Amino acid sequence: MNAQQIILSMVLATMVFSVALELRIEDFKRVAQTPKAVICGLIPQFLLLPVGTWLATLWLDLPPNIETAMILVAACPGGSLSNVVTHMGRGNTALSVSISAVASIIALFATPFNFSWMIATNPETASWLKELSIDSSGIYISLFLLLGVPLSLGLLASHRLPQLTERIRKPLGHFSLIALLLFIVAGLIKERQLLTLGLLPTLLLVVLHNASGLFFGWVTSKVMSVGERDRRAVMIEGGMQNSGLALGIIAVQFNSDLGMVTLASLWGIWHIVSGMSLAYFWRMKDARLAD
Repeated sequence: MNAQQIILSMVLATMVFSVALELRIEDFKRVAQTPKAVICGLIPQFLLLPVGTWLATLWLDLPPNIETAMILVAACPGGSLSNVVTHMGRGNTALSVSISAVASIIALFATPFNFSWMIATNPETASWLKELSIDSSGIYISLFLLLGVPLSLGLLASHRLPQLTERIRKPLGHFSLIALLLFIVAGLIKERQLLTLGLLPTLLLVVLHNASGLFFGWVTSKVMSVGERDRRAVMIEGGMQNSGLALGIIAVQFNSDLGMVTLASLWGIWHIVSGMSLAYFWRMKDARLAD
């Protein structure tokens, strides 16, 4: 893990900790009593978005490496950042955390399975078919460090040190959000030589792909009749894929193919923009309704 990845991991862990300061054990008990909402959040991630992406690659005439990258990103589970964005949008954070945890375990089997059959059954990507092997320890360690540890510490602090928690909750949340924004800006400045008009078609593809994930989350939550806060969590989980995991697989399995790296990197940037924009929209909506 390089310095950039370490810094991002620390920022994400701090954000999860600050979110956990506002959670209570009762929040998770309510989720356990309503497993339908968790299932609702898993359907877009492991069924609708992967299959929808596969159908789109059959219809679109794109380079095989781009189609393969789209399928790979769609096959990956959501990342821990979705929990933070859900909280920002005043969705059900405990539900988001539960979906992320279950999805990370399911991904050990579902990600290689979905990816393999989808690129094998697409004539354009069949030649790209490789045996995918995910290091299960890597996913578990990532889940433990970025989600399990800060979440547990935050819950413990809110239970044992309520006064301290109340004092640091908002400042810590603001600090972690600013740190994440600065990290994104620094990344854009570092890779500014790639920010040319030639990237616009790929960026448009990423925007539409990400929008389909959010849409599938909305449709699933409407069909399954979950509440407003749960619907927000399901939408964010459906639209925020773990592009970092995708980049890792691309590096190992595809020798960091430039087209695949570009698409996965743009996904990593754009899903933050779309997720935070949606969270802001929901907060404004709540403010209007409260007036």
